[in-house]
Amino acid sequence: MENEVVSKNFIETEIDKDLAEGVYDTVHTRFPPEPNGYLHIGHAKSILLNYGLAKKYGGKFNLRFDDTNPTKEKTEFVEAIKADVKWLGAEWDDRLFFASNYFQQMYEAAVKLIKKGKAYVCDLSAEQIREYRGTLTEPGKNSPYRDRSVEENLQLFEDMKNGKFADGEKVLRAKIDMASSNMNMRDPVIYRVAHMTHHNTGDAWCIYPMYDFAHPIEDAIEGITHSICTLEFEDHRPLYDWVVRELEYPQPPRQIEFAKLYLTNVVTGKRYIKKLVEEGVVDGWDDPRLVSIAALRRRGFTPESIQKFVELCGVAKGQSSVDYAMLEYCIREDLKMKRSRMMAVLDPIKLVIDNYPEGEVEYLDAANNLENEELGSRKIPFCKELYIERDDFMEEPPKKYFRLFPGNEVRLMHAYFVKCVSFEKDENGNVTVVHCTYDPETKAGSGFTGRKVKGTIHWVPAPYAVDAEVRLYENLIDEEKGVYNEDGSMNINPNSLTVVQAKLEPALKDVKAYDSFQFVRNGFFCVDAKDSKEDALVFNRIVSLKSSFKLPKAE
Repeated sequence: MENEVVSKNFIETEIDKDLAEGVYDTVHTRFPPEPNGYLHIGHAKSILLNYGLAKKYGGKFNLRFDDTNPTKEKTEFVEAIKADVKWLGAEWDDRLFFASNYFQQMYEAAVKLIKKGKAYVCDLSAEQIREYRGTLTEPGKNSPYRDRSVEENLQLFEDMKNGKFADGEKVLRAKIDMASSNMNMRDPVIYRVAHMTHHNTGDAWCIYPMYDFAHPIEDAIEGITHSICTLEFEDHRPLYDWVVRELEYPQPPRQIEFAKLYLTNVVTGKRYIKKLVEEGVVDGWDDPRLVSIAALRRRGFTPESIQKFVELCGVAKGQSSVDYAMLEYCIREDLKMKRSRMMAVLDPIKLVIDNYPEGEVEYLDAANNLENEELGSRKIPFCKELYIERDDFMEEPPKKYFRLFPGNEVRLMHAYFVKCVSFEKDENGNVTVVHCTYDPETKAGSGFTGRKVKGTIHWVPAPYAVDAEVRLYENLIDEEKGVYNEDGSMNINPNSLTVVQAKLEPALKDVKAYDSFQFVRNGFFCVDAKDSKEDALVFNRIVSLKSSFKLPKAE
């Protein structure tokens, strides 16, 4: 069909218009994180949006670290961010940049504004600047230092650069309009004195540009055409445009804002995550209960699942929240056809087949994924003693319980029918062993049709079982109460992590970090990359099998 309608988001519509009108002849985007923490799911939207636009229009994509604030920035965060962006599939080729690479050009840009009479050195304290700024309903007052001569401003600014003033003693401000209806245009601070060691430039500078001044300059230097950012920067756009206009860049970049991605009942704020890390509630920025990209990767999410999630969220101007269940839906959809379905018993009790020959073992065929033949099959050893899930046996079952109870028969997955004949308990009354008999005629794949059973349960051969620690995660936040209490503390769910000692089938013995599988009837699980060792396996539950989430119907 030639007239196929292609649905475009509002940013693509704007880019099409710019290209059609000759404003730009190419598309060049960037992702500009500040290296002051780990990236989270909201950043994934920004990364994939910026990279996706560059790719769609045959343009370029830069990764640039906005490292203009040395108080919070670390090389550790730089490396973590690079790993996350790469893992999500966004390629920056040889275009890795740092705002700090441009400090000299930013200084020269500030000098240019001073010479044009568009910037001045101000001696007011931060508190006084706030007082002079006015309110949303009242205009601000001019600083008493606003009318210093160009020569005096040039000298003072050079003195600031040369370390002659203490932190906070002087700032450089843009000279715009103290009566502007937009507070950001009321002579904003564009440079401050800060005697701090920078992770990239060391002690070369003791003045640092403010983000609102630095960002448009970085975009202009790199030839960015469309500076895509989140909605909170909409009010800053007039200042962005003022900076690139006053500095007379030949083809100034254009800022376009979109709505942030909000997930319900999760913690994304860096200072809150930092607190959780410092208080030992979580075991680092990559704890699988968090939604940092590193945490999602460690838990077992795939780049494809996050790409799908971002796609389903769409790009809009209006703020909205997305249910965490949608993210879980995306990972289930991604993994269900790609991963082998293995047997793992998370709460084991012993099952003994009384009439199975002592010492005998047979190897049964099992398809790795019934929905995807390409994943092949494996052999599972079967013998007299097995492990089954504790809740697959009940002494006194309720109605409609079709698993094991005295006198009832079930199918052992890939194996035989077994009938419960008796059980043993310990001194506390807990069942420790279930005794069954098996019917050799009922072997799976043998064409047996003599009778039917209503229940099928999974199992693991006891002598060949692999021990593993399995971590079962729930939401870190108590969903009933919401994320934060009135005093700002967080409602932590006490059951956010349950650790169980599981028994796995022997095919899982040689797994590697990040390998993931479906454990039949239990969910999708991933080998923990941080704590799992060859002789002490650790698995994280990525997601359970059941979902309440339904994709909205297309209108």
